[in-house]
Amino acid sequence: MTDAGIDEPTAGRIEGREHLLPVRVYFEDTDLSGIVYHANYLRFMERGRSAMLRLAGVDQRAAHDAGEGAYAVSEIAIRYRAPARLDDALVVATRLIQVRAASVVIHQTVRRGTVVLAQADVVAAWLAPDGRPRRQPRAWLGIYQRLVWQGDE
Repeated sequence: MTDAGIDEPTAGRIEGREHLLPVRVYFEDTDLSGIVYHANYLRFMERGRSAMLRLAGVDQRAAHDAGEGAYAVSEIAIRYRAPARLDDALVVATRLIQVRAASVVIHQTVRRGTVVLAQADVVAAWLAPDGRPRRQPRAWLGIYQRLVWQGDE
């Protein structure tokens, strides 16, 4: 719940089966050369994945608080193509590529306008509180099936 008059941070939007999250580059995101530090693309992408799930109706916090588990990135392959700079307006595009019993495969692109800056393929594993892989909550599977990218979209 929020107080009346307090704006919510943007959740982005889902267009078709793709989630789009606008991100602004701030001074804190850049390195000495004035370009976005490579690790910050991972932060932007994490926000995109979390915002997509929240907007789709997946309540990760409630699942964690109930002792069901949490997602952890188990694999990531990233390719940097072009730099982002201070004050750039970026979009993080997130697509759910595959749903497995205990994980999801996600493709993400960070772009400035039509210029692709970074792309990543991410595997997020659902882990029990003891850190072992566990089947994802059944209620989420239907949500995921509606979001899985069909490839021709």
